Amino acid sequence: MRYTFRQLEVFLAAAHFQNITKAADSLSMSQSAASSALKDIESQFDLPLFDRIGKRLQLNEQGRLIRPKAEQLIEQAKELERIMAQHKDAGHLKVGATLTIGNYLAVSTMAEMMQEQPDAEVSLSVANTSEIGQKVLNFEIDIGLIEGELQHQDLDVIPWREDELVVFCSPDHPFADQLQLNDRQLKDAEWILREGGSGTRQAFDRAMHGVLPEIQVKLELQHTEAIKRAVSANLGIGCLSRVALEDAFKRGSLIPLPVPHRDFSRKFYFVIHKQKYRSAGIERWMELCRSSS
Repeated sequence: MRYTFRQLEVFLAAAHFQNITKAADSLSMSQSAASSALKDIESQFDLPLFDRIGKRLQLNEQGRLIRPKAEQLIEQAKELERIMAQHKDAGHLKVGATLTIGNYLAVSTMAEMMQEQPDAEVSLSVANTSEIGQKVLNFEIDIGLIEGELQHQDLDVIPWREDELVVFCSPDHPFADQLQLNDRQLKDAEWILREGGSGTRQAFDRAMHGVLPEIQVKLELQHTEAIKRAVSANLGIGCLSRVALEDAFKRGSLIPLPVPHRDFSRKFYFVIHKQKYRSAGIERWMELCRSSS
């Protein structure tokens, strides 16, 4: 072969950090060695992979085309190494999850995997749906767990489990004794909602089709617990996933508000880059998520 796996690792690190010094540090290499490895792979094929902008490296079109193939090849090599060493653990699995899933579902799956495979390294990053999708596209994470729908030619978006949003208020809110809410009440209420770009907000906006322009949004917050506290303080009513509200409903600190004429159902999804090699760790993670649904 006219390239080495080390050269591919340098290429991928440079693509991630857009800086050869940071790429070298991440691989425990000197800057000169990393720079030399990158130049060697480009000169071997007479194929520049980056545009150089000062100290910044930006993938060009050829680099963007090669990156997913290089990622896949490195992952397959690591998997082969694990098999040859007779290790069946998950290795290092990088998971990204949206806020609701990360706070209420993913942590228990992490605990189950690490109990099953004590040597497994599982990291979890939490962001909204659009950010998780971008991290998957950039190969920053191995698999994403999202609440909203994504459409991108390079992504596999795989249905995982059913979910629903619930409108809710504090026990002291005027709506607390209502058997159900109508559209006039939905429009008159002041709402505490997730920010745009989140899967929860996407599902809420879809459910409110026809009255959405008249909805009064008092606050937009990025954190589920902040929304629950704001609603508990009677600043308005909210709408979140049932999995985030079950404990509060049992305690009576928050009250569900039925809105039967609006469809608040939705799905949770796995999202994986189409060029991503699905290692044993990824497959096992998906199995555990499905078994806990």
